[in-house]
Amino acid sequence: MDLLQTYKDTDADDQRMSDQSSPDSSPPRLTIVPKSAAPKVDDTMLSLTVADAIANKSLTKPLDPTQHVVAFNPTYDQLWAPIEGPAHPYAKDGLAQGMRNHKLGFVENAAIEPFTFDEQYNTFYKYGYAADPSASAGYNYVGDLNALKQNDGISVYNIPQHEQKKRKLEKKKEALEKEGGDEDEADKEEVENPATDAWLLKNRKSPWAGKKEGLQGELSEEQKKYAEDYAKKKGEEGDKNKDKGEGMSDKSTFHGKEEKDYQGRSWIAPPKDAKATNDHCYIPKRLVHTWSGHTKGVSAIRFFPKNGHLILSAGMDSKVKIWDVFNSGKCMRTYMGHSKAVRDISFCNDGSKFLTAGYDKNIKYWDTETGQVISTFSTGKIPYVVKLNPDDDKQNILLAGMSDKKIVQWDINTGQITQEYDQHLGAVNTITFVDNNRRFVTSSDDKSLRVWEFGIPVVIKYISEPHMHSMPSISLHPNGNWLAAQSLDNQILIYSTRERFQLNKKKRFAGHIVAGYACQVNFSPDGRFVMSGDGEGKCWFWDWKSCKVFRTLKCHNGVCIGAQWHPLEQSKVATCGWDGLIKYWD
Repeated sequence: MDLLQTYKDTDADDQRMSDQSSPDSSPPRLTIVPKSAAPKVDDTMLSLTVADAIANKSLTKPLDPTQHVVAFNPTYDQLWAPIEGPAHPYAKDGLAQGMRNHKLGFVENAAIEPFTFDEQYNTFYKYGYAADPSASAGYNYVGDLNALKQNDGISVYNIPQHEQKKRKLEKKKEALEKEGGDEDEADKEEVENPATDAWLLKNRKSPWAGKKEGLQGELSEEQKKYAEDYAKKKGEEGDKNKDKGEGMSDKSTFHGKEEKDYQGRSWIAPPKDAKATNDHCYIPKRLVHTWSGHTKGVSAIRFFPKNGHLILSAGMDSKVKIWDVFNSGKCMRTYMGHSKAVRDISFCNDGSKFLTAGYDKNIKYWDTETGQVISTFSTGKIPYVVKLNPDDDKQNILLAGMSDKKIVQWDINTGQITQEYDQHLGAVNTITFVDNNRRFVTSSDDKSLRVWEFGIPVVIKYISEPHMHSMPSISLHPNGNWLAAQSLDNQILIYSTRERFQLNKKKRFAGHIVAGYACQVNFSPDGRFVMSGDGEGKCWFWDWKSCKVFRTLKCHNGVCIGAQWHPLEQSKVATCGWDGLIKYWD
């Protein structure tokens, strides 16, 4: 309206100007003011409504997730509004990175009971259908809808036991019908046969109904005889399996010139002039001799008792060899009786016999001279250590530490187990006699030491500390008062053999690396030196009094697993390693 009024005023001014400019103009005309028939409308509210609509549109529009600054205060609905548009979750400009918690987009957590989930999960894998968890109301199913109709929508947890048995019987009937068998006859047989589900279904009783009736009261003579024979046969098989490890024929080969000399003396007889030249021991410096014959590593060596003119070696090639030390330096005899690696060896007091323990679960007692196996022992477990009682009148008593945590005691003469020491919690690694052979100390993978009275399976002293490690090798000091224990935390610990078996904290031998290896520890015959191999092929010598490292020798390529001081020649030491060599040092 304002625009019309302005337009009218402009026309009136123009007319006035034209009248003044033209003297010959026509007389003035009568002008009629136009009037509108439309009602007057207040458009203020309309403009406000349009402004509100524009504002609401900006407020309800979801935020762009890529923008870093928001110039106004967004509402809760705007912040949580779903992202619109055709963008795919894989696209870079698609689903907001902030909302993505899975490589395929946003995974929403749903609250569901574990039982319900298991029920539907197992039902789906058994029948092929399950309830749709995304259905907001009612039961929608996913999967095989035909199977759903056949099973009336039941789940695996809904089928009662009798219903399952009925279904089994129905399936059997259907199978019999297909085979063309007589249905009635088959049912009758099933009902009469106690091994079938039909018989169980018919004769089912509650757990409180007592014993089943209809059991046979008395066996016939023929049945009794058969039962006795069967039990006897089973018992023999069990004993056989229990007492025997892996079988292998026992063989022995003599490599020397002759087994007896011209005077009739055996090849194992010690030389008459063999005696200790000096009571003082010295540390060896140079390599004198190398014995090579084992095709795999050597796990243990033992000098012949008292004289040391022969040395026995146990190999991982399942062979045991005995070598000459004084004269030829050659292999004298090979003993082959184990099918797997030999773990431990031990001479009797006079050296005429020795024990071997192998990973084939057998313990064998050999005649050193002839190479014959006198007897074989086995519990069906791996023996880790074997020892004879050091007393001369108890040389028929054998002790073996087994992988099943037991120490088993045999009488060699009868072949019977006379005692079992069963207290350890891990495989038994060592057996060491102390206190004039009245007691013995054992170490185990359970990181403990246990002291036993010989013949009594009760621990009289139990040593276990939180800082202790497994001790795979223990040696007795020549004076009998101390035990040196190789600890797998790279140190040798000293324990007293007196009543209390205390740890001597002042004596500790370290510097070598033995973690993970059962390197044997030993003393010199005069007790002045402690020696041990290590995992790097070195042999270490420590002074007993000062506990300082006296000397190290690089002996083997690989692990130096064993070291023995010669019993008579005080400056000579033999070492063995996993390179298959035995070396003699002077």
